[in-house]
Amino acid sequence: MPHLLNFIRGNGTLLTNDHTVLISHTATGILTSLTGVYPDRMGQPVSNSFRYFTPAGTIRTGVSFAYWTAPLFDPGGAGQTDFTHEMINEKGKIAPAPWVPYTRAGCDVGSVATANTILENTAIDIPTVFGAGSPEADEVALHPAQAFADFVGIGVHCAHDSTLCTDANHARPDLLPDEPNGYENFKGLFGAKYVDPLIFPGGTPTDLNGNTIQDATNHVGFPGFDGMEATVSLSWVAHMQEAGIPVTYAYISDAHDGHGTAGNIHFAYGPGEDGYVKQLQDYDAAFQTFFNRLADDGINKSNTLFVFTVDEGDHFVGDQPTPAGCDGITTPCHYNRVGEINGDLRRLIKTQFGDNTLFSVHSDDAPNVYIAGNPSQTDPVTRKLEREMAQLSAVNPYTTQTEHNIMVALADKTEMKTLHMITADPARTPTFTPFADPDWFFFATGGPTPADCSAPPPTAPCVTIPDRTNQSFAWNHGDIQDEIASTWIGMVGPGVQHAGDFTGWTDHTDVRPTMLSLLGLHDDYAHDGRPVAQILDPGAVPATLQTSDALALGDMLKRLDAPFGEFAMNTLKASTVALASDTNHDNRYTTLEKSIAQVTDQRDQVVDGIKALLGGAESGTPIDHTQAAALLDRAQGLLGRAAGLAGH
Repeated sequence: MPHLLNFIRGNGTLLTNDHTVLISHTATGILTSLTGVYPDRMGQPVSNSFRYFTPAGTIRTGVSFAYWTAPLFDPGGAGQTDFTHEMINEKGKIAPAPWVPYTRAGCDVGSVATANTILENTAIDIPTVFGAGSPEADEVALHPAQAFADFVGIGVHCAHDSTLCTDANHARPDLLPDEPNGYENFKGLFGAKYVDPLIFPGGTPTDLNGNTIQDATNHVGFPGFDGMEATVSLSWVAHMQEAGIPVTYAYISDAHDGHGTAGNIHFAYGPGEDGYVKQLQDYDAAFQTFFNRLADDGINKSNTLFVFTVDEGDHFVGDQPTPAGCDGITTPCHYNRVGEINGDLRRLIKTQFGDNTLFSVHSDDAPNVYIAGNPSQTDPVTRKLEREMAQLSAVNPYTTQTEHNIMVALADKTEMKTLHMITADPARTPTFTPFADPDWFFFATGGPTPADCSAPPPTAPCVTIPDRTNQSFAWNHGDIQDEIASTWIGMVGPGVQHAGDFTGWTDHTDVRPTMLSLLGLHDDYAHDGRPVAQILDPGAVPATLQTSDALALGDMLKRLDAPFGEFAMNTLKASTVALASDTNHDNRYTTLEKSIAQVTDQRDQVVDGIKALLGGAESGTPIDHTQAAALLDRAQGLLGRAAGLAGH
């Protein structure tokens, strides 16, 4: 998309070496960027759905997408046992909300389909925000499709003196009972039904091309999250900005899938296919229109901070394109087969190892495993299944060859703590997490005794490439490979250098502290990221953030604490060896696990020290060179120890 790329490179900085977090899915990635903390401090390390254990050890499903203050969203309803809040911090309280610094400073905040800052569903979010007996709840009961278009996906969090959030405009209390330092008497508007009349002429939402925004069955309003093409999402942003809402967040649906009419299909394109290229061209045209429109409004790089990023990278799964050398520009690409390799993990384990252990997974190429009964990580049932996963093999239908060691890495609770995947709600913690070859997508058959993979039809095969239909999937993420881990950030605006590309190592937690530092705002909690001072003009942030000590500490923070940083990737290698091992009395496992736990605890102590110094520097406190040098020395030693563990 050249207009977006040129806007960033021509006016600001493109951070080309950014990284997501684990697991690398939409909700987890977006929420990390929004909050500036890793998933263990906001409650969503496994997404876009997850599993949780009941007190009886059975396994139920939770969904990552729910409003910020909602209880855990269990779509199964009856029998739910975990009512902790959807978004929880490290203390089990509702995680601090990302709009708070702005509204406290007097700015309204508009949200367009941005994870958990708006209503995500009509099941749990309507009673959370409007109440079970409200007119909105009645509409859900009587007209569910229109209620979804009316109340989901669009919202405004208002400042105290906002003229938008009035009773006449159907404002509701914006309740954040656990917010640090309190959050009293704020209000919000929830849903296109209440926001659109205040920002669109006549109240009917239209995209940048003037088309009415509606869902696939003609309900005017929010079209669904897969209907948020660039022309739709950016139109809501433009109208919010023009209505005087100065802070806006927005989500745009991916470009590599065909979404049909407002997301009524999900057709996976391959690179260079006509549909993919056409959609990229449409997205690029939407950005051009958007930038030109804002410029005409006087909203530009001289007075506005623009930030662009993505939730995660993706791995494409499909045959080699034809003709050879096609590029999608001069020669369209074509594919015989497109789609992830679907594998039934329970049946594969049963067939290869005779193991009927009942477990569920979060279906994925990193299929987090939840063993029924919630056994400990050292339980023989757990250890047996981990060893079997490490040895798993299957015929790859793309290559027709037997693929060994499909699971390329393994993490149990010890390593998941290192990777920031353990939350304050132990019921959500998987038994362990295997990371697979990214061509694969695993699910798990239920029931006490799964069928053998040799079972004849009508029993489905254990391994398939699903037919390419209007519900097809070929872009895998969630895993640890570089193409999935690697992302980018674009920043343009006052205080951002016109630097072209910045290749320094960053991750999603750095987005928020960089933004807030530029804006002169702060959160009432410590971030896990740091302001990327290397891309900022001198004087745009306190000089204490741009000293050599501050820059060195910031870089070390990433190497030591990031899920995809040097330390964590090395301990993951050690964890993989430990979980696969089968030595006398499990000695190798025990020794490596103890070492990973010890070095992680020491890592956390050093990280706390680094964050304390950087936090002070954000407020203008000079960094003590002796303290910085001591922390850097300890950190370097820990990196060496992690590398040593990886060599076992």
